[in-house]
Amino acid sequence: MDAEFNGTYITLGGYVELDKYRYLYFISLLMLYILILCANCTIICLIWIHRNLHEPMYIFIAALSFNSVLFSTAIYPKIFTDILSQKQTISYSACMFQNFTFYSLGGSDFFLLAVMAYDRYVSICRPLQYSTIMGNITVTVLLTVAWFLPASQLAVGIVFSSKQKLCDFTIGGIFCNNKMFKLHCVKSTFLIVYGFVVLLNAVVVPVIFILFTYIKIFIITYHSCAEVRKKAAETCLPHLMVLMCFFCLCIFDFITGRIESDMPKSVHLIMALEVVVSNPLFNPIIYGVKMKEISKHIKKLLCQVKHMK
Repeated sequence: MDAEFNGTYITLGGYVELDKYRYLYFISLLMLYILILCANCTIICLIWIHRNLHEPMYIFIAALSFNSVLFSTAIYPKIFTDILSQKQTISYSACMFQNFTFYSLGGSDFFLLAVMAYDRYVSICRPLQYSTIMGNITVTVLLTVAWFLPASQLAVGIVFSSKQKLCDFTIGGIFCNNKMFKLHCVKSTFLIVYGFVVLLNAVVVPVIFILFTYIKIFIITYHSCAEVRKKAAETCLPHLMVLMCFFCLCIFDFITGRIESDMPKSVHLIMALEVVVSNPLFNPIIYGVKMKEISKHIKKLLCQVKHMK
């Protein structure tokens, strides 16, 4: 079984007119990948260097940026290789690993966003107790759970999936997402049910928690002064916009991976690119540039670079 597992290769058939647009794909995605790395690494370094940013809120932002770097690195290098290759293939074992990292890190994104929502709730609604509630131990536990829980849930499905026999060897995508389950000879009821359970635990529950938390924040701040309401709106609304966009993309990915779809191949390609571009790129903008303290350090950094020139 191990030899068969490692020797099986899967074709990634989700590209549209690759021969015609090969270099356009490569240059565009390479620029996006570099931009994602630079933006997120800048946020991480600024938070690491400046002591006034060593607070739970900024630590969670740094964790989110770090997660975006890992998420992108799990996908983009293989895409670059495929674009420049005549054949877009991947070993089944590597495909399973890419699937695991893609969904576990995607799940961690939702958990980190939920942790950030809780942090905002405590900061705005219970400011006098903030330092007590959000201590170092609490921050460490929340970060550990955000990365460990999605990974542990995904691992069970991946192990079970690896034992399924394959009757098809072509995925209609550009990376190994849920569509790889269509390769199985027999649809597993366990994998279908377990997939819904993981979707609920890793995506739906965190989103409901975030919405509930922000509703509580808006209700409490509604009766406060205008400055508090403004602070809550500036903090929460961009967060909600990014969250709902990423949530819709994840639901689309899950549905199209489990159900046969007649949508054009180009639509699937665009939506797949949206998943791997939008969140890693928008996170450092929304949670970095829009955050006053981080924005201040970014401006100082840009001024220093300008003077060096």
